[in-house]
Amino acid sequence: MTGPELSSSGPSSTRPARYAVGMFGTSIPITMIKGSLILFYVDLLGMDVRVYGVVMIAYAIIDALDNPVLGFLSDRTRTRWGRRRPWLLVGAPVLAVGMIALFTVPESLDGTGLVVWFATFAILCEAADSMINANYGALLPELFPRERQRAVANALRQGFQLLALVVSLALTPWLTTSVFGTEHSTEGFTITAILYGVLACAVILYMALGIREDPRAAQASRSPFLATVRAILSNPRFWQIGVVSACYLSAMGLVLTGVQLYVRYSLGLPVAYALYLQGVVILATVGFLAVWARVVRRRGAPFTWRLALALLALGFVPLYFAHNLLTAILAGLCVGVGYGGMLASNDLIIARVLDEDTAVHGAHREGMFLAAFGFFGRLAGVISGVALASLGYLFGYYSGDDPGAQAGAAWRAYVCLYPMALAALGAGLSMFITVPANRRDLSPEAVAPSS
Repeated sequence: MTGPELSSSGPSSTRPARYAVGMFGTSIPITMIKGSLILFYVDLLGMDVRVYGVVMIAYAIIDALDNPVLGFLSDRTRTRWGRRRPWLLVGAPVLAVGMIALFTVPESLDGTGLVVWFATFAILCEAADSMINANYGALLPELFPRERQRAVANALRQGFQLLALVVSLALTPWLTTSVFGTEHSTEGFTITAILYGVLACAVILYMALGIREDPRAAQASRSPFLATVRAILSNPRFWQIGVVSACYLSAMGLVLTGVQLYVRYSLGLPVAYALYLQGVVILATVGFLAVWARVVRRRGAPFTWRLALALLALGFVPLYFAHNLLTAILAGLCVGVGYGGMLASNDLIIARVLDEDTAVHGAHREGMFLAAFGFFGRLAGVISGVALASLGYLFGYYSGDDPGAQAGAAWRAYVCLYPMALAALGAGLSMFITVPANRRDLSPEAVAPSS
């Protein structure tokens, strides 16, 4: 199989930092959406949490279905500007416009009209995000075939993602409730969404215009849709690693969507205080990421991946027992340790599966393969919807207008117990999975079997 390996093993002419900064742009909009949507529509606008959950389940199903289609179209695209770049240039402004509309609800809307507005623009943002990330993620194994160079590029882009989290997650509660608005108004969200949308679009366009795709990848045969689907679905690594990845992404998705209401109800603090909790934890995770990157270089991605999953599950235990801002920050640092390890290793594990497929079949279908993996990530939306619905049935929390008497316990379970169970499941499953070697890296140590 030396032909497929050699066709993509040359050094990349794209600077890792130029590619990595794109993660900053792709993360800002979707992080604000996931981090503030429940607070905005359920707690401020009064949408029933059960209705919200149903919309998010539909959102996740559509997201799971359109991901493979978008990935397939990306793999088959052939233009003088490359395969991935045109999709990035189109997706960036669409995502920005959709996010702004999502947080700019006409005052006359309520009831069914509010639900339709929410569903329309949430699904539009989902489609644009899928379009961007199917192409952006597929570029990692193509641009950086060597394991060490890939690890550097991945560490840089995860660092930019953490920076985006500081901006769009930690700063958002302060901007929306203290700078541009109040605790009980929506104006701050509109202004913040406009600022983030413009910034994110500019960064994605800057990244897309600076990448240099490997022209040899476009010369590979175009695999038929059904044949590609069969190859992916028949690959046991797709299911094994996909399920573990879904456990991790779902766990962090619950934390992301619920942390502001955890601060409000479980800690009894103003939402703006989420700035301190999230800011400290995210900044500390930057340092953890640097340490984990060294672990990857010394012990390999598989070892790092398994260890990080176990530590992530354990990190939720002290977060459950936190009772004020200080103890929540200290507990959040425990979560940050495992989270940093997953940032450093999870995408490298998935990239190895893409490498193996290219080496074995001689077809560059990273876009569709990665989009298929995105199906598991999109299950986080289904899990989030079910978890939200459970808050009403188990704790009596239905909305900001009807929080019930156990709202604190509800959001403590949503942010701590549910994620801990998911991360623990992923950690257990990871111990029984054999991770493939990097088939594009021709260095002797990379060709050796991986555990």
